[in-house]
Amino acid sequence: MEQTFIMVKPDGVQRGLVGEIIARFERRGYKLAGLKMFTVRREVAEIHYGEHREKPFFQGLVAYITSGPVVAMVWEGKNVVAAAREMLGATDPQKALPGTIRATYGIDIGRNIVHGSDSPESAVREISLFFKDGEVLTYDRAVDAWICE
Repeated sequence: MEQTFIMVKPDGVQRGLVGEIIARFERRGYKLAGLKMFTVRREVAEIHYGEHREKPFFQGLVAYITSGPVVAMVWEGKNVVAAAREMLGATDPQKALPGTIRATYGIDIGRNIVHGSDSPESAVREISLFFKDGEVLTYDRAVDAWICE
């Protein structure tokens, strides 16, 4: 099964939206394989957002993601990377489709509640950046037979 990385950003944590975001993924049928809360260290944030290093918003982005606690998660399931991106909505909440997490809870692109991996390759990289060996679990659920063939 495919895995993806989802992070509730400091604005989502401060606004008490962690449970709602977890509930959406659980109701969809995806399996939570890893979960932890922490404040991102600057060095890790700079690696995580490394592709934006030369962009004018990079320093602000790093300062923001390190400004308070985040909740990092690994979700597992069939086609979970693409499905999670749809569930999150467009990066700019003003352009996100109704019913998505960002459209429901966000207003500003700089406070868009969540981060999600944009490809299976990014998911592998991000999971290894935020989770150590043994922190992502493998387990069976009885309900899985009722979710996918």
